[in-house]
Amino acid sequence: MSSAGGLSRRRVAQSTDDDNNSPSFSRSTSSTNGTTTPPVALHAGSAFEGGSKIAYDPRDLVQDATDEARMGGKMPKLTIMEEVLLLGLKDKQGYLSFWNDNISYALRGCILIELALRRRIALVKDPNRRRLPLAERLVEVIDDRQTGETILDEAMKLMKMQQETEKLSVNSWIDLLSGETWNVMKIGFQLKQVRERLAKGLVDKGVLRTEKRNFLLFDMATHPVADVRTKESIISRVVSVLTSTTSAVPSSALDIEGVQCRTARAVCLVCAAYTASVLDNAFGRLDYEAREAAFQRCDEILGEFMVWPFGSGSYDTNASSSRRRQQARIAMGSEGSGRESILGLVQEVKREMVGEEDVGFELVAGVLEVLSKLDSLL
Repeated sequence: MSSAGGLSRRRVAQSTDDDNNSPSFSRSTSSTNGTTTPPVALHAGSAFEGGSKIAYDPRDLVQDATDEARMGGKMPKLTIMEEVLLLGLKDKQGYLSFWNDNISYALRGCILIELALRRRIALVKDPNRRRLPLAERLVEVIDDRQTGETILDEAMKLMKMQQETEKLSVNSWIDLLSGETWNVMKIGFQLKQVRERLAKGLVDKGVLRTEKRNFLLFDMATHPVADVRTKESIISRVVSVLTSTTSAVPSSALDIEGVQCRTARAVCLVCAAYTASVLDNAFGRLDYEAREAAFQRCDEILGEFMVWPFGSGSYDTNASSSRRRQQARIAMGSEGSGRESILGLVQEVKREMVGEEDVGFELVAGVLEVLSKLDSLL
């Protein structure tokens, strides 16, 4: 049948009531002379109003719904490593500080955390594992389906390949992915150009843009922030976590409703950003005393989540930094309220776990223990 504009379109079958909520639906239109044209199918690849994507496979929608139900929510727009990178990125210049030695190592740890929260990897569930320190417990791939994130899928492929011969520990995997190994046979496990690849991924997601900047003798691609609101929302979430004084976790500290493991992601973001030394930009809106108290809260949150089970660690894990910031914390009157808010975080994260023996969250604790030993935190 031909439309008024001379374009031809194929007649589609009427959708049933069960399909009313699906991306493919029908709409009838009336002409000026009172006649009604057949329903037009609007779908993800339609050129008509409402279309956005080129095409879609209905089976993908079913799979996505299954994954959301299995993992307790939908995946966030940005991964934890992308959010950490954004926190450290200079908004207008579009590059990270040249003096930051921690971020590359911390980003590899974030890859393991992200895979663990997505239920792709976990610690080997062996009762004898408790004889070993967290960082030395073995990691295995429990679901090798692709995540859609290139770096995550590449890391998971390496881990799947390696575990066919030998399973490696949390600490070993972070070292291998970072290239921090003396074993020449394991050099191929290094993930290269992670920061640049994450930045390009953020360009594809519309958060950054690409520019060319001249640095005296050479030109370098930089990635200034294009979507300021996205970065501001990350900073607001981090600041909300670190300034909360109640046992209830404020909604402003969490990602949007429905995102999988919202509280655990907020905790991991704060701890990873702290160990990656990228929080200075986020704390620019705070005065001196508030900044010191926020850094102290980072110490305390890291101390409670780098142990297993969560919340069984000492309140002041980093003695030197704790002493430096103790006076600021007491001056703000946040010592008691700070403890209350951290216990609230612990309780909310435990609600997101699958039982007390959740070896995925146990892996997260192991990664945070490894990151807590970076030189700048000692």
